[in-house]
Amino acid sequence: MSTYPGHAGRESLVRATPLRPSPMNSRRGFTLLELLAVVAILGIAAAMLIPSMSQTGVLRIQAAVRTVISDITFAQSDAVAFQERRALVFDTDASSYRVVSVPGSEIDIESNTMFDPTRTGGLYVVNFLDDAFGGARITDVNFDGESTLIFDALGGPVAAADSDEPGSGGTITIVGSDSTFLITVEAFTGRVSVARQDPVVPDPEEGGGG
Repeated sequence: MSTYPGHAGRESLVRATPLRPSPMNSRRGFTLLELLAVVAILGIAAAMLIPSMSQTGVLRIQAAVRTVISDITFAQSDAVAFQERRALVFDTDASSYRVVSVPGSEIDIESNTMFDPTRTGGLYVVNFLDDAFGGARITDVNFDGESTLIFDALGGPVAAADSDEPGSGGTITIVGSDSTFLITVEAFTGRVSVARQDPVVPDPEEGGGG
């Protein structure tokens, strides 16, 4: 019986080569050290996550403040652009406000609330009861004793819709997540600024003692 040259040598080489274990059979479980390392990493991640979650409320309050400032700036610039008065009418009970055009001497929120296709109902109404604002509330608004901010065609605050008398400016207070922000609109220029109010710490020597 004939064989090819070198055939016997290749056969012996094949027989001598050890079989490698299948990858399916080489899998192993996790060691105790590896499991402890994973638990430690998850613990560190949780510790980092909890403070950031607590800060989410503050970030949403700040977003609410920025929204008010943006809408004040819009109303002011829109009044100048169209040479027609604009007003922000606040409702502290509902914690909301709307941007209204003022073509005459009266503010008619039913007929003249401005149109905004990006908002629910298509009207320029902002409601802080929306979850996006994280529980922010408009607690106080004071513009010449009223809760309405009016800009004339020059972009300056005025005292009333039927008056050319310059307004004295005013403030808007927004509260939420243990934070209080005061938005100030200056007289004449309508310049807007915001400041975070420090919480009032009661004096332990006041009101208690026998």
